[in-house]
Amino acid sequence: MVSIDLIKQLREETGISVGECKKALEQAKGDMVKAKELLRAWGREVASRKQKREAKEGLVEAYVHATGKVGAMIQVRCETDFVSRSADVKNLCHELALQVVSMDPEDVSSLLDQQYVRDTSRTIRNLTEEMIAKLGENIVVERFVRFEL
Repeated sequence: MVSIDLIKQLREETGISVGECKKALEQAKGDMVKAKELLRAWGREVASRKQKREAKEGLVEAYVHATGKVGAMIQVRCETDFVSRSADVKNLCHELALQVVSMDPEDVSSLLDQQYVRDTSRTIRNLTEEMIAKLGENIVVERFVRFEL
């Protein structure tokens, strides 16, 4: 039996449902690191199934570095307007635009393969797949543009 406090902590750290957090902690015998790994693996499975669904809605986000000399705009698509207006998608778009400014990827494919600047143990693809699993909708990084003086 896993404690409610441990389930709550995992839920707060990952944003994944209470039921999935409980299931992961039970399978991991209370080991938080192993539970997170399980949730990531399950998230990749969910993401692969969702990627076949059409993403017609979305959001455009801009980020300008504090120096004012470099910035980026990114277009991300999802399935519904409701999800596109969520704080989670807005935050994801902001993080992706920040990544583009920081790492200057060549194209969307190279962006997805880059290590996430805030957590090098994850890639941008991992970050996107985790959001797909959390929100239950397909999310597609459509395109971006980077500006630099």
